[in-house]
Amino acid sequence: MTELILTTLDWVPEFPRGFVRDLRIRWALEEADIPYQIATTPVGDAEARLPFQPFGQVPWLTDGDITIFESGAILLYLGEGSTALMPADRPGRAKVMEWLFAALNSVEMPAVPWSLYRWADDETQSPARAHLERFLDGRLNHMEAVLAKGDWLTGPFSIADIAMSDVLRQLRSYDVFAKRPACQHYVERATARPAFKKAYADQIAHFEAADVERTARSE
Repeated sequence: MTELILTTLDWVPEFPRGFVRDLRIRWALEEADIPYQIATTPVGDAEARLPFQPFGQVPWLTDGDITIFESGAILLYLGEGSTALMPADRPGRAKVMEWLFAALNSVEMPAVPWSLYRWADDETQSPARAHLERFLDGRLNHMEAVLAKGDWLTGPFSIADIAMSDVLRQLRSYDVFAKRPACQHYVERATARPAFKKAYADQIAHFEAADVERTARSE
């Protein structure tokens, strides 16, 4: 690989900091000790992002003449090049891939809309809301059973754990793990890793530096 370029937003308000999904990629790059640079795209100009990301979102990764978007796809791309992120043997890689997709499809699917309700302090009850609650509960109950079996999803830590723990950590402020200690401890183990701590700190510092620049421009 050439030196990689990870593109994220130039600024976001405080609310989503620490959860913008370039964090998953920063984390993987830190775990694998892969050099990279950060590039930015203006937060208010989604149209400028369309040539690189068809939904106008971030992140995307540039590796020479290759540009790849979607955090899961980027994690898989990085995993294919580093045994720190995915095993070299075919059975091990298959297990990591299935759990990577499970994190992004089976667990993140109910987690994101449920979290949006909670972040908005929206307590409106409806049949759809009740269905979402049951959907999430079912997924978390399954994950509790899985995570009680070992430290990580497929044996060694992998990109599957980056994706799954990042999905789950957005829920831990809302008491959903009170009766799910395996989920709670899994998120704690993942976020205690030095690579996560550095990735998280770097993302926060990135947006805090942008605060200073925006303030200076407005004075």
